[in-house]
Amino acid sequence: MVERTEEITALIGSRGPLPDIDELLSGPAKEGPLTVAELSELVGVSGHTLRYYERIGLVTVDRDGAGHRRYGPRAIARVIFLTRLRLSGMPIADITEYVSLIDGGEATVPARLALLTAHRARTAAHIEELKYSLAVIDYKIATYGGELGDCTPTSDSTKD
Repeated sequence: MVERTEEITALIGSRGPLPDIDELLSGPAKEGPLTVAELSELVGVSGHTLRYYERIGLVTVDRDGAGHRRYGPRAIARVIFLTRLRLSGMPIADITEYVSLIDGGEATVPARLALLTAHRARTAAHIEELKYSLAVIDYKIATYGGELGDCTPTSDSTKD
């Protein structure tokens, strides 16, 4: 498990493009599917969230002989993508629509593109708002005589 954890963490944490199925099959998932606990730990969401994603149809998860969930490469890739969409602020309703469109086949590619393009525009606008907010915070830190990255309070913390 430790080796698989390191491999998947490297893939997820690379901040590059999402790993594709071939990467998952040749790397972390080659030793077999992951349990809820293993995947939960790797992607940073609760087991409850993973089960919720399955319950509302966002991900299909295989079961072993005892009925326990086992996440194979396709399910792992889907969960990674879902967590990235959620982290970017996409509402569950939009994610559900997107997954439904995927299930609709190639004819839905234009609708998928439109949904993702609209979400990208909202995300880019939010990033710009955050950049401005960060600049304001940096200004106030400098006003108090602090340095960027210095999160310790100064002796005169009553200034606004």
